[in-house]
Amino acid sequence: MKLISIVTPCYNEEGNVEEVYRQVRQIFEELKIYQYEHIFIDNASKDNTLSILKGIAKEDKNVKIIVNARNFGHIRSPYYALLQSTGEAVILFAGDLQDPAYMIKEFLVKWEEGYKVVLGVKTKSEESPLMFTIRKAFYNFINKVSEIELTKNNTGFGLYDKKIIEILKKIDDPYPYFRGLISDIGFESYKIEYYQPTRKRGITSNNFYTLYDIAMLGITNHSKVPLRIAAMLGFAMSAISLLIALFYLLAKLLFWYSFSIGMAPVIIGLFFFSSVQLFFVGILGEYIGSIHTQILKRPLVIEKERINFPKF
Repeated sequence: MKLISIVTPCYNEEGNVEEVYRQVRQIFEELKIYQYEHIFIDNASKDNTLSILKGIAKEDKNVKIIVNARNFGHIRSPYYALLQSTGEAVILFAGDLQDPAYMIKEFLVKWEEGYKVVLGVKTKSEESPLMFTIRKAFYNFINKVSEIELTKNNTGFGLYDKKIIEILKKIDDPYPYFRGLISDIGFESYKIEYYQPTRKRGITSNNFYTLYDIAMLGITNHSKVPLRIAAMLGFAMSAISLLIALFYLLAKLLFWYSFSIGMAPVIIGLFFFSSVQLFFVGILGEYIGSIHTQILKRPLVIEKERINFPKF
């Protein structure tokens, strides 16, 4: 029997983890042809998530738990758990119950047909219409500037063949943009559309900073376009500035007494150029920060404890 790994990252999900476990167990009770392991990685939750998981793992050895020493963030922790899986295929299934469990069956059907990657793509969502529009705009933007085609509206929810996981292990990225890496590897993926419901229990740990972090990680990892825009815009603006300066000089020489330069153009120009410079310095800083993270080569996660994993 083929072993399938389910990976569920969680942080402060005490209201959801038991239901997540129940839904996954029910799926595999119906799929008798597979064995499964359900790996929960707890990112140093501050509520009762870990104690609930330990109670489940005590009764069901299919449930395995990785306990992080601290909160290593929403990018490193799920990726690390994927690399710890041992199944012939791995399914990333979030702990907030916003991704439908029934799609696990659909993923496995397409995997058996030969697809190494099967992705869930949300076409509609019950989240804030403004947030969904912003996400959609981001995906459109990053696809235009990226060197590779990224899958729109995929949060990582999907199935990944063992071969994909082995490739990811060799990449050894300390701060990976997972969705970009999957596209970069290049295997053909099958996409299944779904409607994402709103979160029913708990509060999302995502905020403006975490979403901004993902966005900038995707841009800096897969595109040099912002840097090239900065260089080209700098050249263009310097040329325009030179032309304006020549215009003012000629106007003043020809109409010495009637043409007044005034302070307004100087002040407007000063603030405009300063703001543009600060913006592109920030862009450059994002790339330097990304390089700095790669050079440090810190581990993805430091484990505090493992439960139900085999001891070697």
